Amino acid sequence: MSARAWLAGPDDAEVVADLLVAFRDHMGVDWPSQNAFLASVERLMDDLDTDFLLAAPDGDAPPAGVLQLRFRFSVWKAAPDAWIEDVYVAPQARRSGVGDALVARAIERAAERGAHRVELDCNEDNAGALALYERHGFSARSKRSEGRDLFLGRPID
Repeated sequence: MSARAWLAGPDDAEVVADLLVAFRDHMGVDWPSQNAFLASVERLMDDLDTDFLLAAPDGDAPPAGVLQLRFRFSVWKAAPDAWIEDVYVAPQARRSGVGDALVARAIERAAERGAHRVELDCNEDNAGALALYERHGFSARSKRSEGRDLFLGRPID
């Protein structure tokens, strides 16, 4: 069997939160708390502009990957844009197709919801994630302009 991904429902909130906590731990931080993650996931599941996807390496395995997909309306596309915000695959499921299943399902879900573009940000040193996204057609030149598209941000203290 191959990896599969699906849209998470309200009954999956704890699984989604647990995978996001594992992502937090992987990033080497200890905040937000597990309770804060669960409350945030439950809140976002009530938001029509947010989807969570889960994936497993095969039909018998529990979820081992999560992806958060956010939607916003674009004046440039006169349609929704989709934003892949968080992608995490548990260490034991890496290289099993879980990441590919999540990204493929995110693109399908964005199309189902009428999006004309899917975007994301990724650290340039994360070679594995960059290779995953490039396999699915993502590039630093997605806006068809000269030069690379850059994602910029700043903290608000």
